[in-house]
Amino acid sequence: MSLSHIPNLISTLRILIVYPVVLYLYQQQYFLALVLFLAASVSDLIDGFLARRFNWTSRLGGWLDPIADKLLLDSVFLTLWLMKLVPLWLLVCVLGRDLIIVLGVIIYYFKIEKVAARPTLISKVNTFMQLVLCIAILLSESLRAAGWGAIPSPVLYGGMLIVLGLTVISGVGYVVMGARRALLLRGKSA
Repeated sequence: MSLSHIPNLISTLRILIVYPVVLYLYQQQYFLALVLFLAASVSDLIDGFLARRFNWTSRLGGWLDPIADKLLLDSVFLTLWLMKLVPLWLLVCVLGRDLIIVLGVIIYYFKIEKVAARPTLISKVNTFMQLVLCIAILLSESLRAAGWGAIPSPVLYGGMLIVLGLTVISGVGYVVMGARRALLLRGKSA
């Protein structure tokens, strides 16, 4: 194995962390879930930095990194909803966006042209804010479980509204970008 495989290895480890994060969260072991979730979040920054800094990019890594992000975030949001820590409207928005993007990429890939996974800036900001919101909720529940209070509900709700807005903007952006590209290619082939 060469050093250039390190970002892909980190993304794979992030995928493997999903199960224990969800398990600890479901068992209401919030601090352990928070520690693992933070490790996964930091690993996302590290693999991206290494890939860009040393040009350790690959087609596999281009797909593996966003898959790892989505598995982690979607699993945690679903678990948080099951535990009544996030509202249904936020879960539907987060999962709905990801489902629309995945279906759109599959259709685009097989019907129009092969495509590489390249997140947009707004998508990166959206992912970052989703991570921050999950960290805030896990921290709040960890503090509550330790008897030290919690992050005020209006702060968490404000974070949820920010994530809602970014998720919608990001999702619409991908749909518009894919539709424009498909129409452009269709016009060239006609």
